[in-house]
Amino acid sequence: MSIHLSSSASHFPTLPKAPTGINGLDEITEGGLPKGRPTLLCGSAGCGKTLMAVEFLVRGILDYDEPGVLMAFEETAVELADNVQSLGFDLRQLQADKKLRLDHVHVDRSEIEETGEYDLEGLFIRLGYAIDTIGAKRVVLDTIESLFSGFTNQAVLRSEIRRLFRWLKDKGVTTIITAERGEGSLTRQGLEEYVSDCVILLDNRVINQITTRRLRIVKYRGSTHGTNEYPYLITEDGISVLPVTSLRLAHDVSNDIISTGVPGLDEMFTRKGLYRGSSILITGTAGTAKTTLSAAFALEACRRGERCLFFAFEESPQQLIRNMRAVGMDLEPFLAQGLLHIEASRPTLNGLEQHLVTIHKLLTEFKPQNVIIDPISNLVSVGSISEVRGMLTRLIDLLKVQGISALFTALVSGRNANQEMTEEGVSSLVDTWIHVRDLEGIGERNRGVSILKARGMAHSNQVREFLVTDHGVQLLDVIVGPAGIITGASRLTQQLQEQSQLLASQQEAERRDRELERKRRVLEATIANLRTEFESVEEELRQVNHEEEQRQQALATNRQQLAKGYSNRQPASPSPNQ
Repeated sequence: MSIHLSSSASHFPTLPKAPTGINGLDEITEGGLPKGRPTLLCGSAGCGKTLMAVEFLVRGILDYDEPGVLMAFEETAVELADNVQSLGFDLRQLQADKKLRLDHVHVDRSEIEETGEYDLEGLFIRLGYAIDTIGAKRVVLDTIESLFSGFTNQAVLRSEIRRLFRWLKDKGVTTIITAERGEGSLTRQGLEEYVSDCVILLDNRVINQITTRRLRIVKYRGSTHGTNEYPYLITEDGISVLPVTSLRLAHDVSNDIISTGVPGLDEMFTRKGLYRGSSILITGTAGTAKTTLSAAFALEACRRGERCLFFAFEESPQQLIRNMRAVGMDLEPFLAQGLLHIEASRPTLNGLEQHLVTIHKLLTEFKPQNVIIDPISNLVSVGSISEVRGMLTRLIDLLKVQGISALFTALVSGRNANQEMTEEGVSSLVDTWIHVRDLEGIGERNRGVSILKARGMAHSNQVREFLVTDHGVQLLDVIVGPAGIITGASRLTQQLQEQSQLLASQQEAERRDRELERKRRVLEATIANLRTEFESVEEELRQVNHEEEQRQQALATNRQQLAKGYSNRQPASPSPNQ
């Protein structure tokens, strides 16, 4: 549910903040630590309090031109400089540039006599001089227990702690004060968290023999902030805090269509491919060519001239290249061109957060348009189901925000094969879900692929058989028999039967054509005979008629002749004189 603020509320003044420069911390604090106010950084041993405080100073100097003062009560300046040098922080050079002041204050408990008149005036003078010398804007006090652990009078302790925090506020410096974790409270004294404007709790825990660090903002006066526990890591580049997920689902989307790398699979989508920037999940049991389909996706992306980042948790880069070359997909040229980067490691090499940090780092350095993780199911070995789901949620959100097309593969165990569900439970998070399976026939096993969901487009509901050939993945045409879709050897049998039926039909048609032709010839012969007989009768009748005409003509002629002859034989009439 989104909350829309009124126009007047959107113009309310916000609390001034000092960005820490620490990766991820400014995001969950919504801008940084309270500027000109003290922040309490508490935690148990080994959680990285000093390192985070030092990075706060160094980032402030390098990124925001804010000089800083580090007053340490346990480690000397030399020890601090040596300890953080492995992170790339050169404290000695910063001191030489008059940007950083390191001051080690040794507190001897035996010399402290607790009286009502005891105060920290000497510390204020020393710290104030260090701040004024370089014009410091940031201050770190590490650690506060060294100052107050010898106090037993709670009234004096509370008074001096309040006076220290008030002095720092009046000085206008952004301060981090580190404190050790107490029993049943955030700090040993149990007072610092109440007078601090911001309290950040660091935790270092071991789960399933894997060290996991968590950060939580306990309070932040005058500002909203992330309230969850956030994993963080100490790497060679410093502290990295990983937000659990994006605060809002407000990322941009694209209508561009990209290919899966398998033409037949593209045809199963009405738009002939996948949306750019979407997330795709390929699930299936072992041996169903999930990695091969992933490699086809990567190969097609590289052919488009796009960068592809391939995380392999089961095969080395050399093995992956060799195996894919055997099925007609040569990835090596694109590795040489810098379009493809394969990051291969066992999931157990690092914890979930370390893998996520590695992905963050490579996304920043390599800047890919496509990311493949094969398979995500192996991450279950280094974390619980809920932790893996949380890690993948953060990753999917990150990739969506950056508009990166992501493809994940997941192994479906035998007990879940019928349900087509993954142990990680991320199928509801992805945009497209493709399932590959074994199609068991009589004495053989074949592979089939189907689309379970595709957000934003219609798709085929058929289970298509496919082959992994020397030329890549090939989807076969659908053949439907009396009992449904036919695959494997049954497909060949069906084809042979259809060919036999077609041949028989052709032969029957030819036989009927020959019979028709024979009958036609018999009919034509009969017609010819009848015509001949008719012509004979006609000729005979014509001859009879002709003869009859001749006879009639002859009779007529004879009559005429007879009539003429009769008239010639009549006697002459006698004369009257006779």
